[in-house]
Amino acid sequence: MCLAVPLKIVSIEGKNAQGEIDGIKRKIRIDFLPRISIGEYVLVHAGFAIEKLTAKAAEDNLKAIREVEDALSGYVQRKA
Repeated sequence: MCLAVPLKIVSIEGKNAQGEIDGIKRKIRIDFLPRISIGEYVLVHAGFAIEKLTAKAAEDNLKAIREVEDALSGYVQRKA
């Protein structure tokens, strides 16, 4: 299963950028999104920004990821 994660762009240098969410920063490539700016949100998969997101879409996406994480955490704890 593949997962794409929303990140906020905090720096850009050529085709490289740094994205951040919840204080965690990751180096990403922005080859597919040449018109991205600092402060914008992107969906990242396998180290590449693949889609530009609104802040609301990024928030909704992250909320859904956290809900799945919480559900799986409870499942794993019950199985242990």
